[in-house]
Amino acid sequence: MQNHVLARLLMLAAAVASLGARHAAPRQSPPRQLPALTPHDSALHALDRLAYGPRPGEVDAVAAGGVMNWIDGQLSPDQLDDRLVAERATAFRILRYDPRDLARLYAAARNERREGRQGGKDEEMGRRLAGEVEQLAVVRAALSRRQLYEVMVDFWANHFNVFFGKGADRVLAPSYIEETLRPRAFGKFADLLIATARSPAMLFYLDNWESVAPGSAPPAVTRPRLGARPWFGRGRYVPGFSREPAQADSQRQRVLERMPKGINENYARELLELHTLGVDGGYTQQDVIEVARIFTGWSIKRPQQGGGFEFHDWAHDDGEKTVLGVRFPAGHGTDEGVRLLKLLASLPATMHHVSRKLCQRLVNDDPPDGCVDDAVAAWKHSSGDMREVVRAIVHGPDFWAPQNIRAKVKTPLEFVVSAVRAVGGDPDTTPRLAQVVARLGQPLYRHVAPDGYPEREEAWVNSGALLDRMNVAVALAAGRLPGVTVALEAVAPATADAEQLIAAVNDGVLGGAMSDNTRRVIRDELAAAPDPVAARALAVGLTLGGPEFQRQ
Repeated sequence: MQNHVLARLLMLAAAVASLGARHAAPRQSPPRQLPALTPHDSALHALDRLAYGPRPGEVDAVAAGGVMNWIDGQLSPDQLDDRLVAERATAFRILRYDPRDLARLYAAARNERREGRQGGKDEEMGRRLAGEVEQLAVVRAALSRRQLYEVMVDFWANHFNVFFGKGADRVLAPSYIEETLRPRAFGKFADLLIATARSPAMLFYLDNWESVAPGSAPPAVTRPRLGARPWFGRGRYVPGFSREPAQADSQRQRVLERMPKGINENYARELLELHTLGVDGGYTQQDVIEVARIFTGWSIKRPQQGGGFEFHDWAHDDGEKTVLGVRFPAGHGTDEGVRLLKLLASLPATMHHVSRKLCQRLVNDDPPDGCVDDAVAAWKHSSGDMREVVRAIVHGPDFWAPQNIRAKVKTPLEFVVSAVRAVGGDPDTTPRLAQVVARLGQPLYRHVAPDGYPEREEAWVNSGALLDRMNVAVALAAGRLPGVTVALEAVAPATADAEQLIAAVNDGVLGGAMSDNTRRVIRDELAAAPDPVAARALAVGLTLGGPEFQRQ
């Protein structure tokens, strides 16, 4: 494609993005009144926000069946037939692996590295399986009928972020997605919070697995006293240690030297700042320390034992603690951690923080106060049932307010998946489409910091990123993007009539939202198309890469 055309489209995109930013909803909501949207416009808005965009013909189908009926169906995903995705998922080997098998695979790969066999078969297998997790997310988002459910899974994956590239998380992360997040995406927040706290992936990522009460060590290492011969009397010895007293003493000493020496505050800090209360939630550094004491001993079984959750009572600080003014008496174990998590899930600061993030994802980068208030009220009424919180958001007037329609910019994942859906695309099971998302700046499950990928548009809008999106869009429409096949005949008929083609693409891809400037650029380029089929691919590609499609 000619560089001057790209430059003109990028200028248009920057102008549209700036316009959207200037007119984003302020923190103080305007008067709340229901807009007079047509059924078509309402369906398009719902599919843009509560799904990964419409597939060909889906806007009309949702409008005909009733937008609110479609939304209520999305809020009950178990009642939606999703056999296509279920069948496609059978091709992903990662779903056939038991977490214990993955833990043993990690142990084998680690041994390969220790022995200097970098890139051995076990390490390579682990890397391929990790890539399957990323591609599976793209396939589900593109093909699933349970669209809002997939949106919520992605939301929680960012809210409770775990960096898959960190050590054991390469093999712990699949069960984190499949067994921790997905079953609870529409459940009680407290249950999800407890499940993430117990997740080996989270325990490893935020280092809580090595958080111990100062001075503690495993009984097998410290008792009986080092060198005491009765330890070996009557054949009693620690498995893995030598039967010779001198050698066993040396082994135990080395273990003690490698043992963690005290509490680790990483998980405690992120639990308060990101997962629950928010940075302005009213906690202190002393609260962080007390929370870290509560979670001492929450750890992980060795890979050879399956790598599951394990509580080490010997590592737990069983003294009295006080968090946010609430006393936790001495003498307790895992139960005080569960009690704390339930307390945090019920606090107003947590309700407001998480509700605001949900409104930011579903309504506007600057969430209207009314949206947050509706979500918090539903949280209180339902005891933290996320299905009811989301229902309150999408049934509320702020979700449908004109200033919040097409007010958000798509993330790379949202852009790629919505483009695939717009052209009736069918992704394969190779990691190639997930790699496209990564090249656009959002490698799935690989955000290093615990805050997850950002939601605000300034994180994704710049000239380089928009140029990359245009290149992807043109390649997709031309059938040259690896990992996916397209069905442009479902979008628009191939025709030599440029005006008819543009009108059909505008309606099929943008729902009629194409600007005059974008229309003019596409019309100019179609003049050089060699035939109607090539013209259709060019028109669709430029539309997908143009400024209007970047917004939702």
